[in-house]
Amino acid sequence: MFIGREKELAILDNLYNSDKFEFAVIYGRRRVGKTALISHFIQDKKAIYFMGVESNEKQNLENFSQAVFECNTGGMIGSSFMSFQAALEYVFKISESERLVLVIDEYPYVAKSSKSLASTLQMLIDKNKDNSKLMLILCGSSMSYMEDNVLAYKAPLYGRRTAQMKILPFDFGDACKYFNRFSPEDMAMVYGLVGGTPQYLLQMDDHISIEDNIKNVFLNPSSSIFEEPENLLKQEVREPAVYNAIITAVAAGSSRISEVATKIGETTSVCAQYIKNLIGLGIILKETPYGEKESRRSVYAIADNMFRFWYRFVPDNNSIISRGAADLAYKRIEPALSDYMGKIFEEISMQYLWKLLLNGESPIEFMDLGRWWGTDPKEKIQTEIDIMGEQDKNTVLFGECKWINENVDVKVLEKLKNRSRLFRYEHAHLYLFAKKGFTQGCIDEAEKMGNVSLVTYGEMYRYMTK
Repeated sequence: MFIGREKELAILDNLYNSDKFEFAVIYGRRRVGKTALISHFIQDKKAIYFMGVESNEKQNLENFSQAVFECNTGGMIGSSFMSFQAALEYVFKISESERLVLVIDEYPYVAKSSKSLASTLQMLIDKNKDNSKLMLILCGSSMSYMEDNVLAYKAPLYGRRTAQMKILPFDFGDACKYFNRFSPEDMAMVYGLVGGTPQYLLQMDDHISIEDNIKNVFLNPSSSIFEEPENLLKQEVREPAVYNAIITAVAAGSSRISEVATKIGETTSVCAQYIKNLIGLGIILKETPYGEKESRRSVYAIADNMFRFWYRFVPDNNSIISRGAADLAYKRIEPALSDYMGKIFEEISMQYLWKLLLNGESPIEFMDLGRWWGTDPKEKIQTEIDIMGEQDKNTVLFGECKWINENVDVKVLEKLKNRSRLFRYEHAHLYLFAKKGFTQGCIDEAEKMGNVSLVTYGEMYRYMTK
């Protein structure tokens, strides 16, 4: 089942239809659907698909040779090219007269086993690009390797690519396409549990309840996701224990680098480097108050929902989970689920606002969205605004999100209005997002103010999934 990726497919189709040499670099985290995208793209095209393996040069060359021969002769050939250069020269030769796609998936494995591969590709591209109809795709899951050794200025292949795509997890709207039976509220929970990573979405079963999904997927030692975060870290980094400690600290509420350092017993400078790598992997994100590029008030949070849920609930309950007590573990987790979903609801609300903007339906044409926090000088207390987006120096959007099982009352609107006055904008549009709905008093006040949009989760769901 292939879902979404319309923009990515359109980019690849445009490259293919140019009928000249093209070189696309595709990279992204493991499990995000890169191979599925490429497989879908080449299914009706003449293509050589080769996936590198974590082995030596000889093994990869033999596998590559087999892929080339199978594509060009349609049969199994026992021989192998003498070198990657000979194999690639052959590919460039046959692509002089016909369109051909060459995919090298998991390119880092191949390049690490054959140190001269990047330089060989550089030489052959420079030599043949003007007369070739080859569409070359290099794909990799090691984001640091792809960025440092393929995309970076000092890399041999720098300047040769004609396109690059960093494949990201699905947004909420696309994630919903995987399921037919979950209710809208259950779908929000699913997104909160596993985010938009295709491989994780496939672990969820819409024939059973959210409670049973949590027990089967997260509270079951034999499930594929139970050890997934730690296994991914082992594949991506050299010292997974330290990274694991940092993510655990952030999940437990240590949002500032000094707090993380204290929690894990390392210096802030050491933590900073590890956190930088985790940001590069898309696991941790750095947040600054909206409108501030760099700030001493910067905080860190877990970016990926599956990591966020796993590190929030699994380690603390690992002992009882390992003994098969999924029901007991869920009983401990359940009271915190509504609070956990608060941040997820903020994320979905921001995605809703972006879709409004891109569809030309937003009252404020904001340039970016983010969260703001700081001091209320009048009340002399710390305060925050869930969503803020500036159109220009005079016009802004503010939003408040409430994932609660009751209607949002007028006090929430008044609080947002008061917080909006901490800033000096001439025009402000206020958004209230509610899981259930709004009291009549809140509706009346919003109509009276005239610059307020009240949006229920149900309305958001219908808009984002239509």
